[in-house]
Amino acid sequence: MDFASINWLAVLVAAVSAFVVGGLWYGPIFGKAWMAEMGYSEDDLKDANMLKIYGTAFILEFIIALQLAFFLGHGNSDPSIGEGATYGLHIGLFFIAAAMGVNALFSRISLKLWFINAFYFVVLLVLMGVILTAM
Repeated sequence: MDFASINWLAVLVAAVSAFVVGGLWYGPIFGKAWMAEMGYSEDDLKDANMLKIYGTAFILEFIIALQLAFFLGHGNSDPSIGEGATYGLHIGLFFIAAAMGVNALFSRISLKLWFINAFYFVVLLVLMGVILTAM
């Protein structure tokens, strides 16, 4: 891994994009459905330690963006935006969503909850792939 070749601004923007996507995904798009599937009410979420949740989530999403940047830059290639999106789609769909699907089966969560959680990462990784190759 060559840290010198990493576009740190692109990694940061990709990590921040997780909060934009997450805010939309778990807000107006699927927020009510996610809460219902999880068995949460608005009051249940008010007691959460948001600094811990959001801070840790940002660190983990930064790691995801950084690893995707390493993956996209492997072999000293200069992938196109389309390739960045395609790699993000493949990683999101065939690694993340598939692995979460196995976990969902054994955890016996609903297909709806699996979709909401897994496809957040599919969309996010496509966006990250685009950001990392566009910048």
